[in-house]
Amino acid sequence: MANSDDGSRTANVSGTYALRRRLPANIVGNALFSLGMVARVPYFGTVLPLVQEMEPGYCKVTAPNWFGVHNHIGTFHAIAACNLAEAAMGMLMEATTPTTHRWIPKAMQTSYLAKAGTRLTAEARLAEPIDFTAITEGTDVTISVQVLDTHGTEVVHCDITTWVTPA
Repeated sequence: MANSDDGSRTANVSGTYALRRRLPANIVGNALFSLGMVARVPYFGTVLPLVQEMEPGYCKVTAPNWFGVHNHIGTFHAIAACNLAEAAMGMLMEATTPTTHRWIPKAMQTSYLAKAGTRLTAEARLAEPIDFTAITEGTDVTISVQVLDTHGTEVVHCDITTWVTPA
């Protein structure tokens, strides 16, 4: 779905999501898009994110296990994992939110569940679709993000609340 072109959504998607849809759905497209994301939001670059999947309601972003994200015991730092979770949430919201609305992060509830000694994958999901036509003032939208190690163990869980308003 990330690179499909159904005319009903084309004119109403964010510039970020429009760019992702124009790039190839392969490692080259993913890398180019991820570099652009980091250029726009430099702090995300601290975890070297790679956006692997991005579509309305879902986003998957990976980050390597390198010394720049290590804590004092040599595992993936908890706040670096939160940074990865926020990148996945942000790209989900960019793919989901039409140009008639805008969003901004408001809160993050985080549970650190296990040590992370491998590359991590953050998967952001909406529990249910957002009815943007019903949002005439501001409303909270919560995105659930699982951060998994390479064994499939959830090492961090975040529920990130965004504030969504008409543009």
